[in-house]
Order: sequence, then C-alpha cells, then structure tokens
Amino acid sequence: MAGKFEIYKDTSGGFRFRLKAANGQNIMASQGYASQAACSNGIASVQRNAGDAGQYERKAAKNGKQYFVLKAKNHQIVAQSQMYTTAAAMEAGIRSAMKNGASDKIEDLTA
Repeated sequence: MAGKFEIYKDTSGGFRFRLKAANGQNIMASQGYASQAACSNGIASVQRNAGDAGQYERKAAKNGKQYFVLKAKNHQIVAQSQMYTTAAAMEAGIRSAMKNGASDKIEDLTA
C-alpha cells in the first residue's frame, strides 16, 4: 500500500495538506493556502520533487531536534517534516518522503 495526501482546513480556514505513509504516519505537512486549488498545486509540487534527494534541506531546531524541508526547483519550501530526535530518524523520514511523495492518492477531508 502506498502513501497518500490529505487535504484539510486549518483553524483559520486555510487549506493545508499532509503526506502520510502507508502505515498512517505523518511524513510532512504544508503551509497554509488561501484556496484549495493552490493547495492542490502544492501537492503537485511534492509529487514532482519528492523523488529528488537534492530537494531536501536538513535543519536543526533551537531545541536540538532535527527536521527537513522539501523545496521546489524555484527554492520555495513546499512542505516540512515533523521533528525527529536523531539525525538517523530524520534520514528515515526523508527516505519515506521520497518513496511516498509520488503518490496520486489524494483524500479531501474538507468535503
């Protein structure tokens, strides 16, 4: 079973997406978008860029936890991962994003 994207509304009424692995675990999530069409464009960007290892930027938060962002070819951040306690766990998250990011399964939770 492959991963999937979920489109949902945030507390301010904006549209967001998250990429989930086949086991239901969240891999990464988007920023807020004003429209569902813009959110769908963000998903398309993940689908195009997730398989390219060079599009991932590894980061460390102030609390020392690790996370990654996926960037589009224009260097805009498309999605950000959860926080990881180790670099090895973050690398596993990137591998999962690369594997599941091309998924064409999109579930609209806003309906």
